[in-house]
Amino acid sequence: MSLGALSHIKVLDLSRVLAGPWCAQILADLGADVIKVENPDGGDDTRGWGPPFLREQDGSRADAAYYLCANRNKRSIAVNLREEKGREILRELAAQSDVVIENYKTGGLKKYGLDYDSVKALRGDIIYCSITGFGQTGPLSTQPGYDFLIQAMGGLMSVTGEDKPMKVGVPAVDLFTGVYAAGAVMAALIAREQGMGGQHIDMALFDVQAAMLANQASNYLVSGQAPGRGGNAHPNIVPYQDFPTLDGRIAVAVGNDGQFAAFARALGRPEWADDPRFMANAARVENREVLIAEIIVAMSARTSAHWTGVLSAAGVPCGPIHTVDQVFAHPQAQARGLSLTLPMTGCGDAPLVASPMRLSGTPPVYRSGPPRLGEHTREVLQERLGVDEFGCLALEKAGIIG
Repeated sequence: MSLGALSHIKVLDLSRVLAGPWCAQILADLGADVIKVENPDGGDDTRGWGPPFLREQDGSRADAAYYLCANRNKRSIAVNLREEKGREILRELAAQSDVVIENYKTGGLKKYGLDYDSVKALRGDIIYCSITGFGQTGPLSTQPGYDFLIQAMGGLMSVTGEDKPMKVGVPAVDLFTGVYAAGAVMAALIAREQGMGGQHIDMALFDVQAAMLANQASNYLVSGQAPGRGGNAHPNIVPYQDFPTLDGRIAVAVGNDGQFAAFARALGRPEWADDPRFMANAARVENREVLIAEIIVAMSARTSAHWTGVLSAAGVPCGPIHTVDQVFAHPQAQARGLSLTLPMTGCGDAPLVASPMRLSGTPPVYRSGPPRLGEHTREVLQERLGVDEFGCLALEKAGIIG
């Protein structure tokens, strides 16, 4: 069984909530030994972000479902940063680590001796990843940043929804930032292995949000016109949206002119493929309102099941609009093993979503469920720092560890 591509890498995760933990979980799924550092007084904020909550075996409330999504395959230690001895413990662990991940406010770790310069003095080739709302530089660098705020300030809400600005239904900026950060960490590790030393990675949610605008940002930069909200329609492709049927709605994604011709034939309107207004995508975008109105009339006459069957048979990408429960009940999700359970101390099996990374040689390894607060504090201190049982007990009594 593979230990994972990153099984030789040690990560000290000083982050909380989502972007940093998401990054760390990706590294952990690929085999890295991730030590999650938490405040003994409550730990990661997301442990309390519910309901719903997982339940202890006695039925009492445990950690929130939100926390479960980003913290498997990690070990949790509870260390009091307010105490110098606690800071000393973390500096010693940082000196033994390959990667440090943190999402404190810019400059927030300097007073603890855990900022990049301080850690670099302990280990010159450290890979140190800082995740903040606005980055280490610029007029907003000291301001806090949360996903919803960045979706608003970064333009995503201006192109999402229909009658008013709308956020995405999941914390997309946090998630994208975590993925970008994980890629940057792995790139930095490769660079270090090639003799380029360590480096500081400066990840900003605001920067990631701008990059996420993708074609919408490119459309603006080329045209000079800021895009607006288009609901489920695509700004550059037609037809590429949801349509009403006799008993619901389905999504249709026509990506090229050949697919449009097949779509037109399936709807009983083969002449559309030869109509100068519709035969090429650029023309369809220009004549969007006319074409969409005609498609709505045609598709409203038959059921969703009819159209998904007919269009799929014609090679036109389409599908139903599933609820989350329908996603996980779908045969495709079951065939791909998109859900799993892992044991979580005191709670039995915790339900989780599988990693989407499918590597033939070094696939993700599911070693452990999300850790309970401070579950591995003594284990890590004994293993990494040589602190014996009596030393751990003394630290606990002094309020240094939890």
